[in-house]
Amino acid sequence: MKKLGIIGCGWLGNHIAERLSNQYEIFATTTTEAKVEEFKKKGYQATLVSFPNELDAEMKELEAASDLDAIIVSVPFSGIRGVQIPMNDKRQNLLNFLGDFKGQLFLASSTGVYPETEKEFTEDDQSAKDVESESFILDKFPQTNILRLAGLMGDQRLLKNYNISNLDQLVNHIHYADICSVVEKMLDNKSESKVYNVVAPIHPNKEEVINAQKGLPYDGERTDVGRTISPAKLIEELDFEFQYPDPRYFHL
Repeated sequence: MKKLGIIGCGWLGNHIAERLSNQYEIFATTTTEAKVEEFKKKGYQATLVSFPNELDAEMKELEAASDLDAIIVSVPFSGIRGVQIPMNDKRQNLLNFLGDFKGQLFLASSTGVYPETEKEFTEDDQSAKDVESESFILDKFPQTNILRLAGLMGDQRLLKNYNISNLDQLVNHIHYADICSVVEKMLDNKSESKVYNVVAPIHPNKEEVINAQKGLPYDGERTDVGRTISPAKLIEELDFEFQYPDPRYFHL
């Protein structure tokens, strides 16, 4: 069986692991002892590690790294909406942990790398080499696939469950099931050095989404003016079909 590492196996990492555990032996990292035990009960190989903002002189290479076919890094290395905050030491800790990894590599990035401008953004609007929270890993591991994830949704993560402002603002959301499908397809394709916006192709406004999730009608006007992120490249290159293309129906 192939072996998959998930560094920072939190909410999203857990979903990816559950999807792929019948195809891959899972090697997961976590920052808490309780999670180590939880992962072991699921049959995963678990490692306790954190990536502090200060350089950790004791940081050792992941023991299993040379045996892994692929690694997914799901640890945040940027601020909100791509705000650049000092994370050089934290990033170096990760690079040291990865060692000299040669396999397929994924970095979970964010659509927050794009500015707050009312237009449709594509990957060409923001080169990964110009994004500090992405380029740091590409410099050492040029094979890294950068997945720019929209707002993570699914299960109990539904817009109706949050205190929301700016209800007329268009959403850029993604259901975790579609992220899992993207990763699965890229693993199968042995994709390398790709940059993809992973975002549902339909962009209703927040009020539409909340009303739909509450079973209420929406009487407002539809608009297509706003900041939207395009998944066109992902759809074309991977021949990808979204299971959840419309955030209004993420609860179904």
